Amino acid sequence: MRSLIWTLVLGMVLWTAQAFEVVMDQTDDNSRRCTGMYSKSSWGGNVDPYIEVVFVNDTVKPDTDPVVSLLIFEWKDINLIGVKDPNRPNENIPELCGNSQIKAGLCQESNKGEFVVAPPNELAEKSKNLVMTQAIHLNEPHVKTYPIKKTGYYCVLTESFTGDEYTAVAVFRNAYGELPATQVPKLPFYGGMAILYALVSVFWGFLYYQHRHDILAVQNYITAILVFLVIEMLMTWGFYDYMNNNGSNLGSKVLLVVVAVLNAARNSFSFFLLLIVCMGYGVVKPTLGKTMIYVRWLAVAHFVFGIVYAITSLYIAPDTAGPFVLLVVLPLAATLTAFYVWTLNSLKFTLKDLQDRKQNAKASMYKKLWWCILISILVIFAFFFLNSFSFASVNDPDYVPFHWKTRWFVLDGWLNLVYFADVAFVAYVWRPTANNRRFAMSDEIAQDDDGTFDLRDIGVPDDSDDEEENIGKPINGQSTTPGHNAGGASSASAPQTSSSQAQQTRNVPRDSLDGETIFAVGDDGDRFSDDEDSDEENAKLVKSAKKDDSR
Repeated sequence: MRSLIWTLVLGMVLWTAQAFEVVMDQTDDNSRRCTGMYSKSSWGGNVDPYIEVVFVNDTVKPDTDPVVSLLIFEWKDINLIGVKDPNRPNENIPELCGNSQIKAGLCQESNKGEFVVAPPNELAEKSKNLVMTQAIHLNEPHVKTYPIKKTGYYCVLTESFTGDEYTAVAVFRNAYGELPATQVPKLPFYGGMAILYALVSVFWGFLYYQHRHDILAVQNYITAILVFLVIEMLMTWGFYDYMNNNGSNLGSKVLLVVVAVLNAARNSFSFFLLLIVCMGYGVVKPTLGKTMIYVRWLAVAHFVFGIVYAITSLYIAPDTAGPFVLLVVLPLAATLTAFYVWTLNSLKFTLKDLQDRKQNAKASMYKKLWWCILISILVIFAFFFLNSFSFASVNDPDYVPFHWKTRWFVLDGWLNLVYFADVAFVAYVWRPTANNRRFAMSDEIAQDDDGTFDLRDIGVPDDSDDEEENIGKPINGQSTTPGHNAGGASSASAPQTSSSQAQQTRNVPRDSLDGETIFAVGDDGDRFSDDEDSDEENAKLVKSAKKDDSR
């Protein structure tokens, strides 16, 4: 816990760092530092990676010669360091080479002041990387450089051999730039996410322009979100690129705040829109009343917790994030769960209402949205379940050394992938199509399970009771259509020519809504205007026929 807090404070102090730098001294928290390092062949770059330790002698008193022991090694060689732990025979503990260790044969007189390591022949045979240990005399300035030849988890250990205080700066320089090795995978990740969102936005923009005269308000919100997401991903990628080229300075701190605010705003606004849409706002209900106030407060809480989470995940290296990370994740997970539960319940009631009113086209879209949300919840719970086993072993000394490459994805990466999948799916289902405005706020004519209409709710003016009784009865082995019934009624009282015209106008087949969404029907742009004209014409024909009968 203390090392995590110190790392955060230290990062805020080192405004002009030219590489990943940490201050080391005689305290327990700052005398040891471990981090992942990539070889030059892993990520490329113009600089050979190295670890450099600079000892500062400003605390050295005159006429003294304090000595500090230094050890740099890769974690896989931990068994070659120190002596066997009496309480844990399978583990070694670091130990300095002093008089008692020399007498015990653990080290030589020439190694006095250094850390105890395996004999040179054993090191040459078993070590995976260079194991470097030296006794540093602080009355002389010293800079020790350790070359990185292989990707691994490297540690720097310091301890006072004679004297009380010392100060040193450890510089971890990778070949690709200034970013810590645990953060560099985010650079291509956010660049790729920006490209993916841009592709979705181009696809959406093409359809938006094609049907720009028939756009719904909800589609304008989706357009704004897609544009916002492209900007946010570019800003996040720009932050890591700037930090990789310039290190941690004032500019990177400003970008960090901007990215954190954008990330939190994106999540809160997205969940807010999803919730009010699932409540049927704008399609099923014209207003939400006081419920809208509660939804807004939940969005504000999620926004605040999102800022804390974003700053933590962007700035703190994953290998330093211990159990303290739960204090950051749990509040955000609580508001996230509240959004999901509330959204699912609202979606359930909206679906039931649409199904009761037999609004099959709209219900089909909300069913797809329901499956999208359900799958997202299952994925999130699956990841949290798996991560619980991972965090359970966080106190294992081998946990971080063997997980430092992937912990960034556990803390930040996979949530972005789930979010992208949801946005892409919603954008596809709610994509602009022809005549979507015409059907968005209108009710679908109720149909029976076999697809037939309840014709008692429709019909031409002045229909007689006899016409209603004959509706749906078979004629010559076939069911009558609405057009045939209207035509038959007119022929009983009108001239033959009027009957023929009425029958032709009523014989236009009605398209089926089966398997279509409310934004996919209406491919024939003139069909609905033709139906309206024919209804007016039929009404005039019926009135004309009644006038002829009265004569």
